[in-house]
Amino acid sequence: MLKNQIRKKILKIRKIKNLKNIQIRFNKIFNIIKKLNLKGKIIGCYYPVNFEVDTKDLMIKLQQKGFKISLPVIKNNFNMDFYKWNLNDPLYLNKYGIPEPERKKKVKPNILLIPLVAFDKKLNRLGYGGGYYDRLLKKMKNINIVKIGLALSCQKVNKIPTDKFDRKLDYIITERNLYK
Repeated sequence: MLKNQIRKKILKIRKIKNLKNIQIRFNKIFNIIKKLNLKGKIIGCYYPVNFEVDTKDLMIKLQQKGFKISLPVIKNNFNMDFYKWNLNDPLYLNKYGIPEPERKKKVKPNILLIPLVAFDKKLNRLGYGGGYYDRLLKKMKNINIVKIGLALSCQKVNKIPTDKFDRKLDYIITERNLYK
């Protein structure tokens, strides 16, 4: 199956399954982050849209535990950077309708919580097709960064077609399982 076919199929399924904005249990994510014992504790998160796994409560709990939250800002030329964000800071919709923080302080996260459309057991991720996260990960390849995909179990497929631009994740967490 081609990437576009998988994307179309899984987005329909995810929309039906995630009408209630399913969240991943905080402890599943927090236990991984705690074991990593990374310095700086800057987490690159995402603000959920289009029936993605909801991260709003997760961001609140992480901030309460002393982590710094950052959100992506999409740039021209299909790149993005992460900017520090507090829960009380305003968000602005970008051209895709995705909430972004003001471009106050650019940061380099130690941990990325990454949305995805589909995944396989080998930790391959299929996104929306823009390549934003793949470009970001290539740009940050020399930085010790932990990549955690968040998904629903219904987003798992047998095999994601990959090419030289695709970057694997370190973990994928669903409401049912942890893949590593």
